[in-house]
Amino acid sequence: MDEGGGAGAAAAAAGNAAGAAAVHHNARSAEDVFRDFRARRAGIVKALTTDVEKFYRQCDPEKENLCLYGLPNETWDVTLPAEEVPPELPEPALGINFARDGMIEKDWLSLVAVHSDAWLLSVAFYFGARFGFDKEARRRLFTMINGLPTVYEVVTGIAKKQTKVSNGSSKSNKSNPKPSKQSNSNSKPAKPPQPKDEEDSGPEGAEDEDQAYMCGACGETYANGEFWICCDVCEKWFHGKCVRITPAKAEHIKQYKCPGCSSKRSRE
Repeated sequence: MDEGGGAGAAAAAAGNAAGAAAVHHNARSAEDVFRDFRARRAGIVKALTTDVEKFYRQCDPEKENLCLYGLPNETWDVTLPAEEVPPELPEPALGINFARDGMIEKDWLSLVAVHSDAWLLSVAFYFGARFGFDKEARRRLFTMINGLPTVYEVVTGIAKKQTKVSNGSSKSNKSNPKPSKQSNSNSKPAKPPQPKDEEDSGPEGAEDEDQAYMCGACGETYANGEFWICCDVCEKWFHGKCVRITPAKAEHIKQYKCPGCSSKRSRE
């Protein structure tokens, strides 16, 4: 084991142990475990979307068995598994780096996403068992988790299609308003969706509209008062916090490219 890998494993183990300790000592409700789940999920979603270039580089097949950890502070880490046996928390899929160069990138990311979903559920219900959740508490925890798109759905784009089904095709059924320049006066004048022709105003057009206003990074829909920014290349919308763009920074961006479009350009 090299020093860097050992240090990374120690850092991830410390982060997971700290998260476990925080949940154990400060929280014993389904809502508290769900907050831990949501934070770890956010970190993994970042790794597989907005931070995908960095994630790809860190998954070097020449290194030892690596795991992707979502941490309780909404960050992520690629490192060796915990050395302690048994570990403080359930461990993620081992050796994700070995498959990196033998698969199409999007298929590899989807595979990592599926394993990450399984790991997130195992951690959440590990806490549930540890805290002695009864049937009602477990049901409540699962219901809250099930209200979020899975990591796999976000990475593959399936979450966008499901939004159309849950929200319906009528504008009057939409519970979330659209992000716009007016929602935050400091936001970059984002490119609005193109006006739809009359023949496109049916359910298919409404599906495009639904997809346009889901965050391209986390898969969640727009809420009033949030700062969003639109990519001028793919025209997807993103929470400013998901792509690390503040309203002040957006004022100085003439043409915004999301991390996905930027990475495509760099590989060409």
